[in-house]
Amino acid sequence: MADVERGKRPLSPHLTIYRPQITSISSIFIRITGNALLISTLLLVGWVLGAAIGPTAFGVINFIITSWFGNLIMVLSLWALCYHALGGLRHLIWDSGRGLGLKAAETMGWAMMFGSLVLSLLTIWLLKG
Repeated sequence: MADVERGKRPLSPHLTIYRPQITSISSIFIRITGNALLISTLLLVGWVLGAAIGPTAFGVINFIITSWFGNLIMVLSLWALCYHALGGLRHLIWDSGRGLGLKAAETMGWAMMFGSLVLSLLTIWLLKG
């Protein structure tokens, strides 16, 4: 029998009460950083190809990478690389059967967030220093 009251109910009531959790946010960020790393890798491949093609092509791509926008992309790519690497370590820990509890998963999620920031800043400091 058809549900005649169907139009009066909200379609997704869970969307109004859902509170994002660190475990879901870290999972989403793993996917985002993986895709972002693909794009930044293509930019670096373009830089190497520009060097192989000649000075004009290299000059154009080098100008893009060394501009403020290129520097921003490289810094964000460094953070994404650190975050993605820490996510891989987290999955290795999970694959060993450890850290599967809710509290441990939340702690590792926060550790990934702060650890990737610290590793990125440390790498920038070491490269600039």
